[in-house]
Amino acid sequence: MKAAIVLSILLNVVLIFTVQADVIEVEYKRFYSHTKKLDSEDTQSLQFAFGFVNVRQPGTLCAIRTANIITPKKTLSLEVSPEGRFTVPTEKALKLADAMVQVDLVEAANVCDMSVQLETKAYLLNTEYATKDLQHIYQQYTSFFNAMGSFMSFLMPQVDGLMFQFKDPQLDYVIQPGLQIEQGILRLSQQQLHAINTLRLPRAPLRITALTSR
Repeated sequence: MKAAIVLSILLNVVLIFTVQADVIEVEYKRFYSHTKKLDSEDTQSLQFAFGFVNVRQPGTLCAIRTANIITPKKTLSLEVSPEGRFTVPTEKALKLADAMVQVDLVEAANVCDMSVQLETKAYLLNTEYATKDLQHIYQQYTSFFNAMGSFMSFLMPQVDGLMFQFKDPQLDYVIQPGLQIEQGILRLSQQQLHAINTLRLPRAPLRITALTSR
């Protein structure tokens, strides 16, 4: 089972929202209840990226015009990636202020379902990784799943390695014998992570997620 699917179950990512035309409004506290789970040194390199899956085009995200956090006193603009995902800060003050996350969609709101992706933060998306870098990322995911598994172990997958996803889904590239990018994906098992001295990629990945199994 893929981590993204498991997370949707584990974190109860059912964000209640109201719809006005093609604008969706979600209570900030619902995002906060999830992002605060990463507010520790053991998981500080990870983030939840939010988006909306187009139910009419599986695997495609709905385009977002703008995303903002709105409080009675101010509006905070959120950066939306070209892919159509955004992150939110973990601020208790916003929760106490009853802030709302407002997302202006290009598509009709009734064809867009909330999607949550656990991934590394952007500063870890590079073209070269030393062994210690790969181990750091691996340990971050292991710490998260272990913490979640402390009370939901029967649902938690095991972290077996790392998966690098690239923007080009057609990218094929041989890094070294037995290690290659296939259709925009590089999978590194735990054993490979320990064996690699330096990982050099043809371009920076779009994201790095956990390679998991049940």
